[in-house]
Amino acid sequence: MTRNSPVSWSDRSRFAQRIRRRYAAELALLPVGAPNKELLEPLFLALRAQGADAGSALRMTRQLVLERLLCLDCEVALELKVVTGCMTDLAEFALCQAFDAASRALDDAHGEPLNPQGQRASLCIVGMGKLGARELNVSSDIDLIYVYDHDGDTAGTNNGRGRISNQEYFGKLVRAMFALLGETTEHGFVFRVDLALRPNGNSGPPAVSLSALEEYFHVQGREWERFAWLKSRVLAPAGVVGSAFALQLRAAVAPFVFRRYLDYSVFDALRILHRQIRDHASKRSAGHPERNNDVKLSRGGIREIEFTVQLLQVVRGGQFPELRTRPTLSALERLVKAELMDAPTAQGLAKAYVFLRQVEHRIQYLDDQQTHLLPTDDADLGWIAHTLGFAQSSDFLAQLDTHRELVAQEFDALLGGPPKTCNGCSSGSKDAAAPASDLDIDTLLALLHGAVKDRVALWRTHPRVVALRDESRVRLFKLVQRTAQWVADGSASEEAAVRLVDWIEPLLRRESYLALLVERPGVHQRLLRILGAARWPARYFLKHPGGIDELAGSAMVAERFDAAVFESDLERRLTALKLSGEDDEENLLNLLRRAHHAEVFRTLARDVEGRITVEQVADDLSALAEVLLRITTRWCWARLKSRHGETPRFAIIAYGKLGGKELGYGSDLDIVFVYDDEDERAGEVYAALVRKLINWLTVKTSEGDVYEIDTALRPNGNSGLLVSTFTAYANYQQQRGSNTAWTWEHQAMTRARCVFGSSELHARFEAVRQAVISSQRDRTALHDEIVAMREKVRSGHPIKGDYFDVKHSAGGMVDIEFAVQFLVLSEGHRHPELLDNVGNIALLQRVQDCGLIAAPIGAHAASAYRTLRQIQHRARLNEEPTQVGPDVAAQEQAAGLALWVAVFGATIQP
Repeated sequence: MTRNSPVSWSDRSRFAQRIRRRYAAELALLPVGAPNKELLEPLFLALRAQGADAGSALRMTRQLVLERLLCLDCEVALELKVVTGCMTDLAEFALCQAFDAASRALDDAHGEPLNPQGQRASLCIVGMGKLGARELNVSSDIDLIYVYDHDGDTAGTNNGRGRISNQEYFGKLVRAMFALLGETTEHGFVFRVDLALRPNGNSGPPAVSLSALEEYFHVQGREWERFAWLKSRVLAPAGVVGSAFALQLRAAVAPFVFRRYLDYSVFDALRILHRQIRDHASKRSAGHPERNNDVKLSRGGIREIEFTVQLLQVVRGGQFPELRTRPTLSALERLVKAELMDAPTAQGLAKAYVFLRQVEHRIQYLDDQQTHLLPTDDADLGWIAHTLGFAQSSDFLAQLDTHRELVAQEFDALLGGPPKTCNGCSSGSKDAAAPASDLDIDTLLALLHGAVKDRVALWRTHPRVVALRDESRVRLFKLVQRTAQWVADGSASEEAAVRLVDWIEPLLRRESYLALLVERPGVHQRLLRILGAARWPARYFLKHPGGIDELAGSAMVAERFDAAVFESDLERRLTALKLSGEDDEENLLNLLRRAHHAEVFRTLARDVEGRITVEQVADDLSALAEVLLRITTRWCWARLKSRHGETPRFAIIAYGKLGGKELGYGSDLDIVFVYDDEDERAGEVYAALVRKLINWLTVKTSEGDVYEIDTALRPNGNSGLLVSTFTAYANYQQQRGSNTAWTWEHQAMTRARCVFGSSELHARFEAVRQAVISSQRDRTALHDEIVAMREKVRSGHPIKGDYFDVKHSAGGMVDIEFAVQFLVLSEGHRHPELLDNVGNIALLQRVQDCGLIAAPIGAHAASAYRTLRQIQHRARLNEEPTQVGPDVAAQEQAAGLALWVAVFGATIQP
């Protein structure tokens, strides 16, 4: 591309020629530079000073601004955001001026509109679409919705006359503003004004109260209106922008646009809307083939980029608040960060969007017409090409086609509709391939067999199935039909199909899940594989269905949990909620829960598909718990009214499975809280923090809970303080004073870790831990105490019959763990390599390497422990007892018994 021509390309615009002839004397009133907000008021006032009324001055301001933009854009190629920003500034300025003029006149005639408290009622002028997103084009209309805060009446005039209802007052205001902005006079118009997006469209009142708007959203709001409100923004009058009323309005709009659950039902709604637009364009171009070349509405046009972006925002914005941005280019960047679109695709769409919008502006610069059709006149087409830096029209058209083809491909890939035949749905049966829309329950049952047929037969009279809308019933039957075909060809098990029916039945009111599975056959297939692999996932999915969409990406299954990415994502979502004023406690609790459930879901998918080992499952679940403790503590502290510093001088000590990084699905957290703060209020402040933290983690909201918390390992157990000073904790563990820890608490210290706190507190805790477990002890006394404790634990878990309990039977996991703990506590002072918290398997190898037990007893016990963990893990996934037949783990039990004898010198009864 080149711009080396001396030609003044703006002179070729017929619109520019008209403005320069008509307003030659006024052109100099607009200061040099892009006509942004700072330049508009001086220009407007200068025109008023010359005798123009408000309406005329606004119209002339608009003409002069467009001429300046046209000149700068065609000569020096302004950035798109500068052009659209200037046009948006012009619209906001004009609306504020029109509001001030109209409201003054109405106040004189009717008095101020009043709320129930006798104060002036407020009006929000809401900009929709490109105006709301600050993306206004140079010949755009403006879509507006007027919302007022309270019904009531005006105050009337001094003589008590002229009182009217607030609704009537604001209706008059809307009409007066339209006259000031939208009517065509000798100076043209300021903006074409469109109110068709208001509730009930052109049949609804010009202005609507906030309560009426909320009721409309709840009862009548349609799917396409969610896309319209996505870009909505309060932009006038100036005094209301950012006010409490504006925030109230935003709070009403956000849940309408962004549903709490993933909402794939909008796919069909957007397809229908797009089809209507295409049909309208086709009718308009019938007999006029030149009208097919519309850079906005034709295939691969601006509208398809906007639909692609908005669809992903609406579907995921409820769970990813950082996606709630209005500008298209900003949304593309955020979709990449949220891993909902790959970077090359987003960059390609962004470049196409900028190019198409620049073409759109050149088309409109020609005659100031609200059109998006490429001209057929060669001279006009050449002018557009040259103002965009192309030497030839052919080069410009080639670039245009390249961009539009990329857009069309991405749009079709996302929204082209589900395939007519699903992946893997090959069947020789004619009936099996029948369209789901032709199915009734009897026809569907004729396609099914065995347990699936028996289960679905119950739907004949099931109230939730009977109550489904026709559209949702079609989706449901399509899912069952597709599932049955996969069972028939062997790609899914009958058990998985029955579990799918069990899973989906209670969720039928959440029709978006039906839409998700219809739209994403890959998710449907993966869900069946997981449900067929174990029982526990089905129960988990039923409790936390929002996580189902995590199965959509193949990369998710191949990857591992990344705590740093998880933490930054949550912080980004928190920032987005703060910016929108939605960072209340309920939203934060649900944000934490959704994030937790989604990660557990991902780990579960990797687990049952054999992508990660049992040890890796435990590592990832432990890392997830640790980062959630860190985030939740930080957020609770920030919201604690009594806090006395930016950072808490506080630590969380993890014991048990979290301490040993052996956390399983549904495990509770054994944790202890300590602080090191000399402030006189510290005890009270940190007690409040711990209570808040435990509540945030354990309270059940609509999204469930996060973890159960067990604090019984704190000093003095359940009778002790919920949080203690670090010094008191250290003294208790190190046998200083009259109140000291028991041996079983020192056993627990072998697997303890500091999972939250400053680096200094981490180091101090580790010093205490090492001092405790490396202390020289009376070996005989320690032996007797640990054996006695083992017997106590055994008596509390009796085993019936000849079964072997992988955890509690003689030679099981507890015996191995107690043996390791004894060796660490008795020999740690002589063998510092035993002091590291590296897990039982690694420690068994170390004690063997130290010569504390003969080879290969340690190696065999380590292998046995790994296998017993795997058996336990599989049993819990299938919700089966962890007791197996005596022959299932005979070798592992023998290894555990051999370790016990080697360590404690006495046999125990299997």
